[in-house]
Amino acid sequence: MISDIMKDYVSKSSIIRAMFEEGKKMASIYGEENVFDYSLGNPNVEPPENIKNSIVEILNSESPNLVHGYMSNSGYDDVRTKIAQNINQKYSLKLTEHNLIMACGAAGGLNIILKTLLNPGDEVVTFAPFFGEYENYAHNFNGKLVVVPSNTDTFEPDLNQLEAKINSKTKAVIINSPNNPTGIVYSEKLIKNLSELLDKKQHEFNTSIYLISDEPYREIVYDGVKVPYILNYYRNSIVGYSYSKSLSLPGERIGYVVCSSEADDFDNIMQALNVANRILGFVNAPSLFQRVIAKCLDAEVDVNIYKKNRDLLYGHLTKIGFSCVKPQGAFYLFPKSLIQDDVEFAKEAKKFNLLIVPGSAFKCPGHFRLSYCISYDKIEKSLESFDKLARKFI
Repeated sequence: MISDIMKDYVSKSSIIRAMFEEGKKMASIYGEENVFDYSLGNPNVEPPENIKNSIVEILNSESPNLVHGYMSNSGYDDVRTKIAQNINQKYSLKLTEHNLIMACGAAGGLNIILKTLLNPGDEVVTFAPFFGEYENYAHNFNGKLVVVPSNTDTFEPDLNQLEAKINSKTKAVIINSPNNPTGIVYSEKLIKNLSELLDKKQHEFNTSIYLISDEPYREIVYDGVKVPYILNYYRNSIVGYSYSKSLSLPGERIGYVVCSSEADDFDNIMQALNVANRILGFVNAPSLFQRVIAKCLDAEVDVNIYKKNRDLLYGHLTKIGFSCVKPQGAFYLFPKSLIQDDVEFAKEAKKFNLLIVPGSAFKCPGHFRLSYCISYDKIEKSLESFDKLARKFI
């Protein structure tokens, strides 16, 4: 018999992954070209060419023991140094390799952060809508996820409600910008106001409240939008970063955690992150791709491909009657459902071979998410199905 806690996890298993599997079944019935799968945020843009070239160069020129062997749980020193220098150049900081831990993507990074910070009963606050696995990540370490609703007209966090939720058990606040599922980007003004609020609450409760920024979409932004870097605004800040989306490498599970040197208990935090990497079973981030990333820090995917997809899909859906905040980044739309029951609406969409994710999966019912990281041609072909779905309810 499996454990009681895993029974609970299984019963709440990711609806997004379930939709993805459903899409494969439907493709076998109707043909892949006739199924419009908007469920999974799986980048369709090719990785930069120098990723492949770097892999070949490393395998041909470096010692197999270096490429495939163990290293410090924190990751290769030279790789962390190069990443720190790259961050410093972009955001005018003074980080070193001692501020970074290489991690198995943003998910691995968030888990080692929460393992490091949480005592049983500690609270982690985040804003709805949010990536549903945050709840499981907090529960993994006997923490409690506290959800604060956002303004559903703009999806900006409601800082007044956040202030009311913070108490002496609050250990961390997780933000995600550019956001999954809405695509909004938190402004510098918002980050400053959030930082001031957290600093006030730290003094009020005489505690440390860490601001954790989940950043797999940092480089995927449109129309000249800038994403504030939280280490420049708040002392107790930690970033979990992934190359999964920015370089189209989700299966490689490569990213890092970076912590502000000014954070409370900094030295112990970095030591604990190192140990957490090992005892959670990651041991260290993938060795080959640590070395690949060090050679490709200035590489980027063609974000204009996603922008073109956004403009087509957003423009068509709003034209036929859907209400939606225009994304500033990431590759998701989060329109309002045409009926209040978003789960039922997703079932109706499936009748037109549209796979969409109910907003309830992100703790924001009455909406649905579309991952537009699919081909432009597929989006074009799907528009007729959206027309038919809209006509059924409008």
